[in-house]
Amino acid sequence: MKRLFLIAAILLSVGTLSAQNYIIVNSEKIFKSLDAYNQAISDLDSLAKTYQTQVDERFAEVEKLYNGYMAQRSSLAASVRESVEEAILTKEKEAQEYQESLFGKEGSLMKTRIERIQPIQKQVFAAIEAYAKQIGADVVLDSSNNPTLLYNNPAVEHTQQVIDALKQ
Repeated sequence: MKRLFLIAAILLSVGTLSAQNYIIVNSEKIFKSLDAYNQAISDLDSLAKTYQTQVDERFAEVEKLYNGYMAQRSSLAASVRESVEEAILTKEKEAQEYQESLFGKEGSLMKTRIERIQPIQKQVFAAIEAYAKQIGADVVLDSSNNPTLLYNNPAVEHTQQVIDALKQ
């Protein structure tokens, strides 16, 4: 029953698409054709490496404290062991919070990524929309990273035309 429903849905969607004028673009190829995008990605990669080095330094410090503690553990009093363990756990938590502040969903790297990439995305999507309106396309499909697009006819592939329109 599920197969029958799935086949019917596919046939209806194919029928709907064939009744409309559609084009296919590869947004990844479009983005990679823009110098501003490539520069932004390069800058973000460099920033991520810098951040990762800073995070690694903090975790190395925690590891150094832990290794020193383990070497002296047997000679320390119980109260001193507890306070040293607390200090190590606190340092580790601080390192994790720092890592989250840089790489998390609300972190510095994500904010910088949005700040740098979003204007380029808006420009590309506006160019795709303008091009689609210009040629009278009703639907634009993106072929980049699309696991369901099994085949596309080169006649409906308009990536290069969008790139040319962006560079004008």
